[in-house]
Amino acid sequence: MSDPKLLDSKNQVVALGDIVRVITLSKKFIKSFPEDERILIESMIGNFFKVMAIDEEGQPCVMREWHDEHGLLQTHVIALDPEEMEKI
Repeated sequence: MSDPKLLDSKNQVVALGDIVRVITLSKKFIKSFPEDERILIESMIGNFFKVMAIDEEGQPCVMREWHDEHGLLQTHVIALDPEEMEKI
């Protein structure tokens, strides 16, 4: 089986280290998070992230970091589908 190229919403090739803008996330995906984290996930839409990994399914992954109410660093790594991102 060949290794397909990773593409964004404009059919641009996306690779490890590229910068992408999150253009949408599914409502079902957002609702899969605890209510207090949903706003953080939704805030990713429109923002730019570096592709930090390619997951086992071949999807590019980006990471969102923030500090919680106790000042502790929290992270979410999410895999993006082509229609959810645009390479910059």
